[in-house]
Amino acid sequence: MTSQVKSAPFHKLGDRWRLANKRLVLPVLLVAMLAAPATRELTVSVLADAFWQVAAYVAITLALYHWLSERLNHQSAFTLRLKNSRRYQVVFASVMGALPGCGGAIIVITQFVRGQLSFGSVVAVLTATMGDAAFLLLAAKPSTGLFIISIGLVVGMLSGWLVDTLHGSAFLQPQHSEATAACCRATSSGYQVPAVRWQGTFWQWLLIPSAVIALMGSFQLNTDALLHLPEGSITVLGAFFALVAMLLWSLSRDIQGYQDAVSEDPKSDKASLFQRVAQDTNFVTTWVISAFLCFEVAIKLTGWDIAASVSHWSAALPLAGVLIGLIPGCGPQILITSFYLHGAIPMSAQLGNALSNDGDALFPAIALAPKAALIATLYSSLPALFVAYSYYYFFE
Repeated sequence: MTSQVKSAPFHKLGDRWRLANKRLVLPVLLVAMLAAPATRELTVSVLADAFWQVAAYVAITLALYHWLSERLNHQSAFTLRLKNSRRYQVVFASVMGALPGCGGAIIVITQFVRGQLSFGSVVAVLTATMGDAAFLLLAAKPSTGLFIISIGLVVGMLSGWLVDTLHGSAFLQPQHSEATAACCRATSSGYQVPAVRWQGTFWQWLLIPSAVIALMGSFQLNTDALLHLPEGSITVLGAFFALVAMLLWSLSRDIQGYQDAVSEDPKSDKASLFQRVAQDTNFVTTWVISAFLCFEVAIKLTGWDIAASVSHWSAALPLAGVLIGLIPGCGPQILITSFYLHGAIPMSAQLGNALSNDGDALFPAIALAPKAALIATLYSSLPALFVAYSYYYFFE
């Protein structure tokens, strides 16, 4: 028995390294593209854009979110009133879902499992949330991002109230929810590979400087000239930082499914603020780089006009956006948002995807209340279809 206990951390470490090796494929590919003169300029541009236009904003937003969430008074009058009012529960859930990232949605899911929130709140939060794709959209097109988030907020509230009216607040709530939640908290192994600490340190030092430089770039300022650096220095630095972030994320892969994007998961009690910020930020950055790179390479090699190609299937694109939104996780949704930003899909498809996708919040929901998770995500797809096709027929 003793030898089995001692060997367990080494066994888990081996699992992590096998998973990390799969994730190293993209960083290795990028290094090869940087080494090749034909693709070097394109790769540097993609990496720099992903870091300064997305990663820096994701990191500062998550840092503020986690800092504030740690200071919430869970026994406040607001919390007590929330517990006793289904209407306020749905409003609260919709607001939490509207927050960029998956942290707010995961909070609502865990509170539902503990019996603190209604099933309508789950539908509301899954309808309102865009997951990590919201960061990308807000960074690239802030006004469009706020527009879609606002629609998600309103549709989420209406959907949640309707579901609670039809089913009641206790519908599909798991039995023995406190024991289930305690079991969930106990799944964390407490072991952290060194890369988890390194990426926390990485963002601890870069958080403020990267946010400042990103803002300067957003205001179209010549950052190199203002900082008295040679032309192109900030671009090269951004590419280097993006590559380091990807490497650290690849090496810090945890075998705990959804906990990889640590918003409010059990590991949060053991991880520092910057470790939590780093996990989510580096996850989003990796997916954004993958999406950007696919587009740029495809266009460079083929000259393919993606927007013209998909225009013949315009009526099916909103449905496609909704169906892809049913896929758990934020990666596919970031790809859809990238399609929209490159003009490959219309606003109706982006709207449908934003309303139907549940981000990483679906993973803990499936683990703790699978039946409720399945029904809730199907319910969220109905208003997504209605809004997407309404926009398509009236505005496109």
